[in-house]
Amino acid sequence: MSFALLYPYALLLLLLIPCFIWCRKKSKIVYFPKEEWLPKGSFLWDNILLVSMVIYALLVLSLASPFIYKSQSTSHKKGRDLVLVLDTSGSMAERGFSSSDGSQSKYEISVSLAKSFIEHRYDDNVGLVVFGTFAFTASPLTYDLKALNEMFDLMSSVGIAGTSTAIGDALIQGLDTLKVGKAKSKVLVLLTDGVHNAGDNSPHQAVLLAKEQGVKIYTIGIGKKEDYDVKLLTKVAQETKAKSFFCKDSDELKEVYEEIDKLEPSPIRSEEYLQREMLFLYPLLLAMALLLVLIFKDEEMA
Repeated sequence: MSFALLYPYALLLLLLIPCFIWCRKKSKIVYFPKEEWLPKGSFLWDNILLVSMVIYALLVLSLASPFIYKSQSTSHKKGRDLVLVLDTSGSMAERGFSSSDGSQSKYEISVSLAKSFIEHRYDDNVGLVVFGTFAFTASPLTYDLKALNEMFDLMSSVGIAGTSTAIGDALIQGLDTLKVGKAKSKVLVLLTDGVHNAGDNSPHQAVLLAKEQGVKIYTIGIGKKEDYDVKLLTKVAQETKAKSFFCKDSDELKEVYEEIDKLEPSPIRSEEYLQREMLFLYPLLLAMALLLVLIFKDEEMA
């Protein structure tokens, strides 16, 4: 349990307390030049002064808004390790995948929706693998989603990894990227619009390795179904206890990412949470009670 003030600078008003004493002395000089002439009951003036100063101090404290709180640090992320495996082969340059904007390529739309997908995954350790003829890790696992988004922007051209489609190598590279992660839940999201036709590793090898490591592989085929291997993508997902999706346009791809987001939800952002209880009412009520005391004394003196 800790104590703090919401507006600590309000305590600077306490510096005005000496004015109570200074003003009292001035008034005595003006109205009571000979204090010894005062009756013995004049001790009430001292009580009034003290109570007035306490009331003022309590009001200032109330203004500073004191509170107590319990802090719960969640410094250890509780999300999952997630790597997006994105196809950048030559066929991803094709346009017409969006019904609303025919000028955008499949690659541009895929990048835009992938960025939207990771935007609120605050507690996940996210990485990016791109592939074509070969595969490479464009971004290692990171909690810095802003930096990851910038990496997406740097990869603005189709064919950055060659024009063929090495799905096996892409999955192996994704699994290698996941190795450094410490999360219990590990996920690959593979997006492609083509068939496996390049690379040194087969998708079957990658699936066996994924099963050994306990990694789920969600697969997404985009475009016309005859252009990609539906059977292969379905098998990869099923054998790793995940799910496969097939999208003919950008609207369906957006829905797929929304479903994956529900299937693999990201926990709440890790930060220090506060259980706060405000206390300003207590000094305020005490000040009001003392003010009533002053009022009664004033009536008695009258």
